[in-house]
Amino acid sequence: MEDQNSHIAPSNHLHDRIKLNVGGKLFETSLTTIRSGGPDSLLAALSTRPDTNPIFIDRDPEIFSILLSLLRSNHLPSTALTQFSKQELIDESLYYGIESRLRSSMSPPPLSGLDASLITTIKPSADAFPTTFSAGSDGSLWIAHGGQISGYDWNLSQFGTLRTHLEEITSLRRVWPEIAGIGSTSAAGLHFYDFSGSRHVGSVHWSDPSDPRVYKALVAAIAESDESVFGSFECRHKENCVLSIDKTTLKVVSEIGRQSGSSAKVMVPGKLEYLPEHGLLFGSAVSSGAFGCAGYIRLWDLRSGEIVWETNEPGSCRSSRFGDSFADVDVDSDESAIFKVCSKSGDVAVAELRKLGEDPWVYLEETNPSLRNYGGGGNCVIHCYKRQAFVSRDLGLEVWSQTRGERGERREGVCEKSYKRNFVDKEENSRRGIIRRMEGGGNRLFVSREGVEGIEVWESSDLSGAISVQ
Repeated sequence: MEDQNSHIAPSNHLHDRIKLNVGGKLFETSLTTIRSGGPDSLLAALSTRPDTNPIFIDRDPEIFSILLSLLRSNHLPSTALTQFSKQELIDESLYYGIESRLRSSMSPPPLSGLDASLITTIKPSADAFPTTFSAGSDGSLWIAHGGQISGYDWNLSQFGTLRTHLEEITSLRRVWPEIAGIGSTSAAGLHFYDFSGSRHVGSVHWSDPSDPRVYKALVAAIAESDESVFGSFECRHKENCVLSIDKTTLKVVSEIGRQSGSSAKVMVPGKLEYLPEHGLLFGSAVSSGAFGCAGYIRLWDLRSGEIVWETNEPGSCRSSRFGDSFADVDVDSDESAIFKVCSKSGDVAVAELRKLGEDPWVYLEETNPSLRNYGGGGNCVIHCYKRQAFVSRDLGLEVWSQTRGERGERREGVCEKSYKRNFVDKEENSRRGIIRRMEGGGNRLFVSREGVEGIEVWESSDLSGAISVQ
């Protein structure tokens, strides 16, 4: 007996195909493949046309062949970047509406300090010595140099330069995808610029009619949440506070942590970070002088504006290791923990946000005896990103990552052996200069060094050496 389905299967199979004529070259593929670029893509729209004749697209057939291979396998062919530049592939993917697929395939692997390497150094074409920078969640980067901001997309290609009215930008934060919040230690106010339109969209100043000392306040740090922008302001007479600003109206909503005086305990916060899981604002300040470092860490409840926890160093308890105050501190919102690096010993300590008290610090223990005597030096920087703590002491870069249990599970709670230490950079990298700032974005770590042009880009890859993107 003849199989009743023998004529049905080929018919269904044919209906799942589409023919495209790209630049005179014929392609045939399945509707499933062509629609995998997303429902809003040009290819998905063409797949709904009832015409059975090849659909003509007046584009380069060789690049289309590479993009079609990407849709089929979710990977670029190994020869793709030898045939075409990244920008050519990006431009074509934008035309077809499949940029997200290309971006996914070209993005670096998840950032791990254990195998990260320096893959490039980004140098703005003018004033290549950066004053500050801000990383995006997609691995893009905005670099402030002088009074300008140069923008680099997820592919690290420069897409524009924004000129501001400031002579030198020392604080920079991306508060919306196209809006930059900027401040300066030489000009008053927190200012907002639209990068896409190259225009100034607003400014915020701290003022108090009842206090004549509050005027021409400078911005020391900027943070943001979904609804608010936070700026720490300092006046000439050292009065300072944090302003909470509505993102939509750019109006001041509240004043947080107002202080008056010039001692270390009342310095303006030089670092701010919003903790969405807890509804808290993290702030810290540190000063360095002939007698060492001194500073504080504070957590404010944004609903009440009150301090819910603080510590001042140096202090008399073990938290400051008998005068060994922190040189830098950062907060890891993913781990719900605060990390600090001590100025004299170089010790790294962790305090869990849920277990804060008078002495919450757990000092991490170096398990390798040959690496224990490393010391500090005051030029210490720490940055928390993707459940890792990147640390620099004078020269060199290392990472503290959480240890795993016997079955590979993450350990609960923090103890002296909860984290292990590994070097990130090679000896030749550490000679480039003292690290001044680190910030993670996407699957990248961005690093600036004292007196060195450009921003270093670190990724987890097998690449080594450094090239410059002009």
